[in-house]
Amino acid sequence: MAQDVTSGVCGAPRTMRDLLGVATLVLAAGMPWVLPAAAGETNLKSPQNVEVSIIDDTFVLKWNQSDESVGNVTFSADYQTPGMDNWEKLPGCQNITSTECNFSPLKINVLEELNLRIRAEKGNNVSSWSMVDSFIPFEQAQIGPPEVHLEPEDKAVIINISPPGTKNSVMWATFTSSIIYSVDIWNKSSSAKNWTEIVIPGSRIYDLSPETTYCLKVKAGPRLQRKVAFYSPTYCVNTTVENKLPPPENIEVSDENQVYVLKWNYTHENVTFQAQWLHAFRKKIHENYSGRWKQIPNCENVTTTQCVFSQNVFPNGIYYIRVKASDGNNTSFWSKEERFEAGRQDYIPPPVIDLKPINNSSLRVCFGDPKGSQNKPVNRHPSLIYEIQFWENTSNAEKKIVKERADFTFPNLKPLTVYCIKARALIENAKRNLSSDFSDTVCKKTKPGTTSKTWIIAGICIVFLIPVVLYTVKVLLKFINYVFFPSKKPPSTIVECFPEQPLFFSTSEEQTERCFIIENIDTASVLEETNQIDENYKIYNSQTSQDSGNYSNEDENSGSKTSEEFLQEETE
Repeated sequence: MAQDVTSGVCGAPRTMRDLLGVATLVLAAGMPWVLPAAAGETNLKSPQNVEVSIIDDTFVLKWNQSDESVGNVTFSADYQTPGMDNWEKLPGCQNITSTECNFSPLKINVLEELNLRIRAEKGNNVSSWSMVDSFIPFEQAQIGPPEVHLEPEDKAVIINISPPGTKNSVMWATFTSSIIYSVDIWNKSSSAKNWTEIVIPGSRIYDLSPETTYCLKVKAGPRLQRKVAFYSPTYCVNTTVENKLPPPENIEVSDENQVYVLKWNYTHENVTFQAQWLHAFRKKIHENYSGRWKQIPNCENVTTTQCVFSQNVFPNGIYYIRVKASDGNNTSFWSKEERFEAGRQDYIPPPVIDLKPINNSSLRVCFGDPKGSQNKPVNRHPSLIYEIQFWENTSNAEKKIVKERADFTFPNLKPLTVYCIKARALIENAKRNLSSDFSDTVCKKTKPGTTSKTWIIAGICIVFLIPVVLYTVKVLLKFINYVFFPSKKPPSTIVECFPEQPLFFSTSEEQTERCFIIENIDTASVLEETNQIDENYKIYNSQTSQDSGNYSNEDENSGSKTSEEFLQEETE
């Protein structure tokens, strides 16, 4: 049976005696790992508190020795990346006698996961491995202090900053353009608090005082990520004596119909100006760009505070522009560098206002497209908003509102009241804030209200009705007087005909009437023709007898005469 059990074991003897001899040989082979312990020596313990420190491109592995009483102990580390099947020796971390090692020479992808392990060694005796939690180097990396070089001016300091890491940095190679630099600066001789500015390497810190000592320190950091960053050492510099010529101020570029107009302010006279431009990307590649500035055509040795150049000089893109002044013997420092984006309208002309009354309580406002220098409409920017100042003409109280529409209405106004308005256009977004000048003031009067119209109509009617009413009243009074209060005095014609004969009118009780009967019309006609002198008398006499309305009480024979007798008497 024993033979059957051992017969298939690598050609080993088939008897139990032979099997025991093989077991003894194996134990003898293992004696070197057991003997040291039997001799009283202590087994090595693994390193403790193992950690990785990464600053820029410097990789350092640190740990603590578990038993410092054991001498002549060295340490070795291995590494492994996702593409590796086996562990490899970590460069710079083999047989280290201290408790840290620098493995910066390791060439790896800083965005890939990395595994590390380390153990203690003494001769043939080694400890078990201490494993380091896997990590991504870029995420664990910290930004070291940048190198800084300062160049003083009278009212500014040029700050040159070297990017973090080495010249051929692996850690920040793809993030150099997104790194920003924060500068803490203070006046060394003043108790005023320090202030912080975000700068670009090679740029200036402005608004300083001449002949003053300023100190600063700088740290770097990615624009969109939070990382631990270390400040540089403190640097101090003295600004120079104030220059005789100040630099130009308020640099601006406007787009005016196929040309750019560069303008600036300057107080001194008898000077010439020079303007230069620089591609904005030059400031992002962290190189010395001082020799990259180029002259702007038509903007060299100009004597005015502006110059005009073609838009073809600048293809669409972002640029920086600077200006300096010279009087022949002295030259100013360069002005503040003004950021300028070609191909985009940075100048906003003031809006054109059309103000119309709608009714007695509303005014409609419309903002039109402004005119350019050649009287051509300037296209309205799609994201314009309007800041409006609106007031009653007789009041100084202005109402300020902001509208996103170019057409709207002011409601709830007073009738027949003059209102005024002026406005400016604004562009406000994350990239830029621009505004135009205020437009000319426009004033309009609201329409009259319904109450006013009623009073106007009523007034017109009254003006026209007064004469009519007065005339009507006058006629009515005359009629009433004529009917109810007749005059007792005879008409003036009768008085003229009978100047010497007293006339007596009978009372209302004596209703008499004296009539003349004309029997022969022809005779009367002849008499009328022969005696024209008495024509008026007979007419008036006839009218008087008709108008009197009174009948005579005299005897008919004596009180009346025939027409023939009357005519005969008249002829005599």
